[in-house]
Amino acid sequence: MKVLTQNSDRRPGGIDTIDPKEIAILCAKTADDKKASDIFIFDVQGLTFITDFLVICSGFNERQLQGIAKEIELKLHSYGIHWMGMEGYQEAKWILMDYGDVIVHLFDKEMRHFYDLELLWGDAQKLPWKADI
Repeated sequence: MKVLTQNSDRRPGGIDTIDPKEIAILCAKTADDKKASDIFIFDVQGLTFITDFLVICSGFNERQLQGIAKEIELKLHSYGIHWMGMEGYQEAKWILMDYGDVIVHLFDKEMRHFYDLELLWGDAQKLPWKADI
């Protein structure tokens, strides 16, 4: 999926495309800005037909997880990208945001440990997303 959008973060007034890898990185950076922890991007292309990238991170409480989800939604919306579905927002133990080629999982510590998606997707390559990596 490539999205044609006005992109104020790159060139004012310019038109750019953003690919799924860039969307995943944008989600990770946005979560990081909202103080999410243990942020990973898994490249699952070729391992599943469901999506290309998984973004997984943790928050400390319900309010922070909802804040991270809302900020990701707003940031992607500014690029013209809208989620296909969202689950778990009200309970905020595990929020799943489905953007098609990118799925974002926001966990509280207990649920992340219980579901252990890092083990489930252990064969997937981790995508470096921080500028210092």
